[in-house]
Amino acid sequence: MTPEELSSAVTACLQDAIDAGDFSIDVPREVRVERPKNRDHGDWATNIALQLSKQAGMNPRQFAEILKGRLEKIDGVAKVDIAGPGFLNITLDAGAAGELVKTIVDAGESYGTSEVLKGTRINLEFVSANPTGPIHLGGTRWAAVGDALARIFSSQGAEVTREYYFNDHGAQIDRFARSLLASAKGEPAPEDGYAGGYIEDIANRILAAEQDIMELPDAEAQEHFRAAGVDFMFADIKESLHNFGVDFDVFFHEDSLHENGQVDKLLEQLKGSKNLYEKDGAWWLNSSEFGDDKDRVVIKSDGNAAYIAGDIAYIQNKRDRGFDLNFYMLGADHHGYVARLKAAAAALGHDPECVEVLIGQMVNLVKDGKPVRMSKRNGTVVTLEDLVDAVGVDAARYTLARFSADSNIDIDLDLLTRRSNENPVFYVQYAHARTYALARNAEAAGVDDSGFDASLLTHPTEGELLAALGQYPGVVAQASAFREPHRVARHLEVIAGTYHRWYDACRIAPQGDEEITDVNRTRLWLNLATRQVLANGLGLLGVSAPERM
Repeated sequence: MTPEELSSAVTACLQDAIDAGDFSIDVPREVRVERPKNRDHGDWATNIALQLSKQAGMNPRQFAEILKGRLEKIDGVAKVDIAGPGFLNITLDAGAAGELVKTIVDAGESYGTSEVLKGTRINLEFVSANPTGPIHLGGTRWAAVGDALARIFSSQGAEVTREYYFNDHGAQIDRFARSLLASAKGEPAPEDGYAGGYIEDIANRILAAEQDIMELPDAEAQEHFRAAGVDFMFADIKESLHNFGVDFDVFFHEDSLHENGQVDKLLEQLKGSKNLYEKDGAWWLNSSEFGDDKDRVVIKSDGNAAYIAGDIAYIQNKRDRGFDLNFYMLGADHHGYVARLKAAAAALGHDPECVEVLIGQMVNLVKDGKPVRMSKRNGTVVTLEDLVDAVGVDAARYTLARFSADSNIDIDLDLLTRRSNENPVFYVQYAHARTYALARNAEAAGVDDSGFDASLLTHPTEGELLAALGQYPGVVAQASAFREPHRVARHLEVIAGTYHRWYDACRIAPQGDEEITDVNRTRLWLNLATRQVLANGLGLLGVSAPERM
């Protein structure tokens, strides 16, 4: 019996009690069941009596007694105990608990999925590094977390669009172009420009592609360097992300908002509303009325649009494309954007909840106990390629996704290259590979999957493993609801740990002259179920599930 099935059973018992006149309540959409911390207290627990007893006009234990009598009549429920002020502790019979194995194997890749977000269109905008340099560690973190979040949302039924906001409008592109031109001339980078080996690389690629470029006047040459440099840099960024396992559905050009008049048109519309007002020769958004800490200049006194003007037009553009939820995944120095973007949405007449801003904190690399601060190629920052070169794609993605995005990370490069249980990604991947090794050993010993008897999974480690597997769908649902992919990674480590303990305690293949029985065959099924859940979870994180290690 899965947690979802048990939740439905409790809901049915509530409705039966209402129909019988035991009490009158509004039945909740979902009854939450959890694993008790102490397994001696049963397989599952719920505090539903504490939640609903006041509405029913009775004390929690009295309410719990009514539910207890009905729950104990359900097939697969061995006993129900009432603990404390009214907690219901539910113990399943061995067969009912073990049936989860068959459920998982039959469901395959769909185990852990749901349709709770069906019909919801989500725009997930992440990374969006300026095309003026390679992706640094902050952007790399968002690549791993953003792609994992997209996979998790999709697993819950949402229609997800991965979007990269291409910042190709503004002063940073001018500085980039001047830096390329200076490099081509053999001059030092401008004081406000960009330096590093990648600037020289791109300048040389442009010189090879446009051999007459240096014969042009500086202003004209700079424009050529701008166009070609942005194209080369962005092609490099796309390739880096693709090699990291991250591909985008939409590359949205910031410049397009200005070129096609979307910004000007929208600002004219806002001028006609109460949400844009003129003061000191500039036009201001009354964002403070919508939760921002102050009003924001949208059109400067010189008539040029401020940066927020593009943000406003971009929100409207996303809404015009039909997205219900619009995620912005920003760096640690962008806290002010949370209220600002929500205020912009509200000023446009949208529910501010259609905008969600996630803030990612800093990532630091450590090697030999010391911080790694410099890139071999870039000279000033560590890049995506540096991290992948050091530990590989799987270790990089898994590690970046296994921490809450709002916490700082110190990544130990020595640890991540170690093939030991101290290395979290190795620990989980090795558990998956071990399921294949066990299956191969079982096949060699003549054990097949022709027999399955759920009641035979009685060893304590089997109960622990079943519990961890049963919690997986709820963990994925929580990862979606709280926008926290790290919950999946951490639970995979729990499953891997319980699996390794089961491996040490229970054998699939018989020893010596032992007869092959349904115990062996049923344990093979449990092995297959564990493999499936580990593979599903690693897939949500964009990490490979190897068959051998």
